[in-house]
Amino acid sequence: MYQLNAFDTARLQERANQLAGQISRNQQGKLSDDHLKPLRLQNGLYIQRHAPMLRIAIAYGMLNSRQLRALADVARRYDKGYGHLTTRQNMQLNWISLDDAPKALSDLAQVGLHGIQSSGNCLRNITSDALAGIAPEEILDPRPYAELLRQWSTFHPELCFLPRKFKVALTGTPEDRALVQIHDMAFEVVQAEPAVFRVRVGGGLGRTPILGPVIKERLDWGDLLTYTHAVMRVYNELGRRDNLTKARIKILVRTVGLETFREMVEQEWQRLRHGVHKLPAAELERVKESFAEPDWSAGELHPNLYRVFEDKDQKSFERWLSKNRLANRHKGFAAILVPLKAKTRPPGDVTSDEMEALADIADRFSQGFIRVSHTQDFVLPAVKEKDLPRLYEALREINLHHAVGGLIGAMVACPGGDFCALANARSIPVAQDIASRFDSLDAQENIGPLDLRISGCMNSCGHHHVGHIGILGVDKDGAAFYQMLLGGHSGHGAPAALGTIIGRAFAEDEIADAVEEVIDTYLENRLAGETFRQAVERLGKQIFANAADAIRKPAKKRDDVHATETAGDIA
Repeated sequence: MYQLNAFDTARLQERANQLAGQISRNQQGKLSDDHLKPLRLQNGLYIQRHAPMLRIAIAYGMLNSRQLRALADVARRYDKGYGHLTTRQNMQLNWISLDDAPKALSDLAQVGLHGIQSSGNCLRNITSDALAGIAPEEILDPRPYAELLRQWSTFHPELCFLPRKFKVALTGTPEDRALVQIHDMAFEVVQAEPAVFRVRVGGGLGRTPILGPVIKERLDWGDLLTYTHAVMRVYNELGRRDNLTKARIKILVRTVGLETFREMVEQEWQRLRHGVHKLPAAELERVKESFAEPDWSAGELHPNLYRVFEDKDQKSFERWLSKNRLANRHKGFAAILVPLKAKTRPPGDVTSDEMEALADIADRFSQGFIRVSHTQDFVLPAVKEKDLPRLYEALREINLHHAVGGLIGAMVACPGGDFCALANARSIPVAQDIASRFDSLDAQENIGPLDLRISGCMNSCGHHHVGHIGILGVDKDGAAFYQMLLGGHSGHGAPAALGTIIGRAFAEDEIADAVEEVIDTYLENRLAGETFRQAVERLGKQIFANAADAIRKPAKKRDDVHATETAGDIA
């Protein structure tokens, strides 16, 4: 991961001090709320349903143990002792005060963390694959290129007041674990030496979900900044500023047409491509030399992981291995998923005590390296194979050993109406209700791979469109209802796909029943070895819609419910 230097941390400290001054002037009546809003958003500070919320950027998902301890400390001192991992590799503190936010950012600046680019109409926190640099099938490690984009864009004046937020992702593997097709702009490595990227523009979810089309099949790595700049200039000039629901770049691309948009970008790029932002090899080397990596020469295999514990514990250990052990290209090492999922835990929530314990575990078993995934989980990327039994025991001691990777128990959910001012419905109680019904690992394994995702509104922070089962909270005359989507896929292991709504919306006390009926229908009709996603493709969605519809409570009126997007900025 990139190591910030003294110059970097000084800039972050200055930014925290500036925010403190801006808030002070606002409280003295010298700066209006409207003028403060873009300034606080540029530092990740929102006003939510019950309290301010501070969003902290975790650049392309990379953390170290010192940073995790700092997050634990600010969550304990300035919040309620926990943080929430988002689907965009950020952490949110949901109960911080306006006065304490600059203090928290000042503390975090000492370890290289900040809220810059985590909110507002700017180029947002750049994301990537949680297995970047270690995935066996990786063509090229995308992280140095993500860092080049991050450094260039952080304080770029043209990128601070865009028509709307702009999300960028990079991946170095043919398999998409970075959700590149649902980003405003994305780069996929297609060649290693010299590095060449495929470029996508105009993806996104929300009211108009679109998988981003390819705008350029081959882009040399040296043109990464100039081409991004060209896209952003066209967007900045032509993007809607009079209608927030139509301001995203996906709407602009669809309005003018992909070919016309491509031509406009090419024309702009010709004016920029040989300018000051053309990347020289020396700049790439500078960034690469600033990365700290585990000692990959120290890997050690275990003689026999399948004869470690007594029978009962061995079975649990082997389950954990099968679900949470991820492939690692470095010999003698494994990557380990640490799910923040349980029926008593809102998906993605982690306490300060757990963060500190996990930081200690990372020091003992992963050389202090930690990662954050798009599924609201942690990953330990550099665990020696020989240490897996001891790591399992350490995680079991803090109850973070749940073997739910890839199963329904690993569901994704946004904070929803319990926190978010934009949400139409609550997400957390729905997630907990469903989790309690499938708490048994035997039941989860019987169901097999199933990606369930929940969003509390059309801003789609829970990425419900790309779940095998998606749940969307909508409003009907002031009451919360939930639409169910089937057929989505994130692109991990198969081509990405957008789910579609089945039937009418369900009341809050019906949606978990409807999910259970859909899963029961799958279990009753599946072929040998057939996954849920495959069964939906074979059987069609109507059989599942009929099963879900049967659970409706007849005493309640059920009109068709259509979602309306809140033109918010939370995702």
